[in-house]
Amino acid sequence: MESTRAAQRYAKAILELAKDQNATELVNNDMVSINETISSSEELQDVLASPVVKDNVKKSALKEIFKAAHTITLGAFDILVDNNRIIQLQAVAKSYTALFNEMNHIQVAEVTTAVPLDANLEAKILEKVKELTGNVATLESKVDPSILGGFILRVGDLQYNTSVAKSLSNLSRELTNNTYISKI
Repeated sequence: MESTRAAQRYAKAILELAKDQNATELVNNDMVSINETISSSEELQDVLASPVVKDNVKKSALKEIFKAAHTITLGAFDILVDNNRIIQLQAVAKSYTALFNEMNHIQVAEVTTAVPLDANLEAKILEKVKELTGNVATLESKVDPSILGGFILRVGDLQYNTSVAKSLSNLSRELTNNTYISKI
């Protein structure tokens, strides 16, 4: 729990600094890139977590990987390494993006489908989310073949589930709880 609080504190501090320098969007782009890069690279995760790898090597590696990053982002690497919190870099990046989205009234809509969405469907989903919530949304698309068909849309604390798996589950529940059918 402490690591989450610490990540949020660092993210807030970075956001305030970015606001002062009118660079919130540039830093957010860096944070999205950092999150995606760390998520997709087990080697980078291992380097950041390793107590054997020296701090200056971690700092150099991050600055080389993200050499096009904004100076605020590069400074955040220094602070996290100096405070022995570099292992929380991904959590800081996620927290920053969440704070940035909240500040700009951007919601994240998660859609889960059985097959990948095409650009036309993504646009329709984003338009529907904007109509329902009144806010702009970004779309995170996930593919889960176990839902069989349909989709599951999550926006904030709202969920709309039209998956075939959910329909089959509801039908099964109705049939097992039906007193007339259970007597047969």
